[in-house]
Amino acid sequence: MATLFDALESSRADREELYKWFHRHPEVAMEEHETSERITRELEALGLEPLHIGGTGVVAVVENPENPEGGSVLVRADFDGLPVTEDSGKDYAADPERGRSHACGHDVHATSLLGAVRALVEHPEAWHGRLVAVFQPGEERAAGARAMVEDGLAEKIPAVDVALAQHVLTTLPGGAVGAAAGPVLSTATTVTVTIPGAGSHGSMPHLAKDPVVTACAAVTRLQTIVSRELAPGTFAVVTVGSVQAGDSANVIPDHATLKLNTRAYDDDVAKHLHSAIERIVRGECAAAGMPGEPTFEYSDVYPLTDNDADTAATVQEAFSAHLPTVEFDPATASEDFSVIPDALGVPYCYWGLGGFAEPEKAPANHNPGFAPDLQPTLDRGSQAVLVAASPWLMG
Repeated sequence: MATLFDALESSRADREELYKWFHRHPEVAMEEHETSERITRELEALGLEPLHIGGTGVVAVVENPENPEGGSVLVRADFDGLPVTEDSGKDYAADPERGRSHACGHDVHATSLLGAVRALVEHPEAWHGRLVAVFQPGEERAAGARAMVEDGLAEKIPAVDVALAQHVLTTLPGGAVGAAAGPVLSTATTVTVTIPGAGSHGSMPHLAKDPVVTACAAVTRLQTIVSRELAPGTFAVVTVGSVQAGDSANVIPDHATLKLNTRAYDDDVAKHLHSAIERIVRGECAAAGMPGEPTFEYSDVYPLTDNDADTAATVQEAFSAHLPTVEFDPATASEDFSVIPDALGVPYCYWGLGGFAEPEKAPANHNPGFAPDLQPTLDRGSQAVLVAASPWLMG
């Protein structure tokens, strides 16, 4: 491990320059053409032959020519940005005129994986086997992992033993890493509900079937799903984030639209939330005598991130031997990473990386001010990839 860590020291200036380029050039989900091209060039400069899978996705298979026998590890890094105008104060901040930024740290993830790949390519004597580097687009829309799988990822890469991924966060001390077994990120789903009605003049409410009143009744009762249908201590969230109906004070509209977000640490709980949402909305529509049935559209569906116990224990043990390590408490955020190992049929581990020296003062992910400390975050991100993979590639 010392050889690879020394290699990271040698490449630090290059990695910092690369990170700043990524940070200045954010692109939103599934439109990351410039970023994908830069990743491709970086891999080709190392003598690799990257594949393009799932639109803007990039994959590089790093075979060890000197020590080909060994484990096979997939490491995934997402690289899409957000439609958020940056307000971090960094001298390498994204142009505010673009209205986009890397407010979730995916630029850290891409730089970290590229740094680890470079160290492995330059020092084949320090490891054995194979690393499959997956640069995934579209995480922020829960689209990128599925796009890569549907584009034949499983058939286009060699078999792997395990899949790994990380995320820079404010919930861990700066420069620390931590993994945990079991559910570490929740499911998440957007539910768009359309409630039908019958419009009328505001002075003639008796001629209408008012979807606004029905929507309000539904919003109130939806709050009882978690508080009255689930056992105390069961984690679940039902958020009504948007209520839209009409645009005039004296016109009763003919429909109302609710947009909900659900989260859970258990797939059965998530199914219960969705069933209850439909039951409650249908019931309110029936009680109001609405002229039609409500409709339900499910989108931005994020799976449960449920770390394999043995894999998480192996990764955490490796972390403890080489890096500042803490416990990783489950987060209520969501990810689409697990789509890839689930499709490949392999165990996985997803861990957290602390990105701020003062996490209690740091802006949260997706905040316009989110921009992790340059160091030790970049060094630790690449180190974490190498250490997490080491039980399979160096054990």
